[in-house]
Amino acid sequence: MARLNANNFVTPTPVQDGCIPPALEGRDVLATAQTGTGKTLGFLIPIVELLQKPQTRGPAAHALILLPTRELAMQVEKAFRDIRTSSEQTVALVVGGLHEGPQLEAIRRGAKLIVATPGRLEDFLKRKLVRLDQVKILVLDEVDRMLDMGFQPAIARIATMLPAVRQTLCYSATLEGEVKDVARKYLNNPARIEIGSVLKPAENVELRTFEVEPDKKQELLEHLLDAEQGSFLVFVRTKHGAERVARRLVRSGHKATQIHGDRTQSQRNQALRSFSEGHHRILVATDVAARGIDVANVAHVINFDMPKVAEDFVHRVGRTGRASAHGVASTFTGPSERGELRKIERTLSIQMKRFRVRSAERPAA
Repeated sequence: MARLNANNFVTPTPVQDGCIPPALEGRDVLATAQTGTGKTLGFLIPIVELLQKPQTRGPAAHALILLPTRELAMQVEKAFRDIRTSSEQTVALVVGGLHEGPQLEAIRRGAKLIVATPGRLEDFLKRKLVRLDQVKILVLDEVDRMLDMGFQPAIARIATMLPAVRQTLCYSATLEGEVKDVARKYLNNPARIEIGSVLKPAENVELRTFEVEPDKKQELLEHLLDAEQGSFLVFVRTKHGAERVARRLVRSGHKATQIHGDRTQSQRNQALRSFSEGHHRILVATDVAARGIDVANVAHVINFDMPKVAEDFVHRVGRTGRASAHGVASTFTGPSERGELRKIERTLSIQMKRFRVRSAERPAA
């Protein structure tokens, strides 16, 4: 409790309220909840409780968290360090894109918790560099995203290395198709927690759409930057598009940085840190960054390019309006994209506030 108080965790969020009690009783948990609902603490608190028990004192991993991306894994590892009750509750971060030396050193020293992406962990398992036969809690976070990224075979192979008798906590934004199969396969009579609509933007995000010719998008973006306060997270469909938008913003005198698949891990970390600390007002990102980025106080999300599907829309928009703060999300659409826009609105049962850009300067309601 002292560690939670020190980090200003006072009142549990609904997902924490639902997940923590059954997890502490040792039950499996299946939770549908979006990013930004506080689910990380929902599985870290049971892990910290487990690691305080005398039977978890030996030099072996007693908990494993699998996540889809490096960024998410790094955030979870940091959150664990913030709330753990002893420096003996050691953690190994096992992800691609970072040097494996420090990761293997943490494992060799007997890390009690492993926070991993499936690819790098499977690589270590193949090389017999890590043992998972003492794991008592397995957490599968953002399962839908891991399956989208093709990690199901890796998860299946990793699961064969774990004790058959264990506790499994599974979190997903949706419970469709393959996610149901994973739940059936790895969970035993789970407590089911469903927080709100599993596919809906937060109520406190104002949704706007601007119909604009593709060659006028950049001017519209700069108009909004001049007209509104706060930080902007701008989503662009391609890596080249992200580069181009960020470069133009910098040329116009805006403080912009970028994050996408062609950037190295240290460049991504630097861009995220710089944006979250306010050194850059604008972060231009591809969907690689849409999930798992937990940056407080993003005032405005811009869908510079339309997201492909409704679920991507929810994840992008979920970067603002977090923890009940007010947020704004603006989607730029070309005249030919009206049908796609209506499809997203129908799928999510939402109605966006419409604006049409009549001139390069000013959007008209």
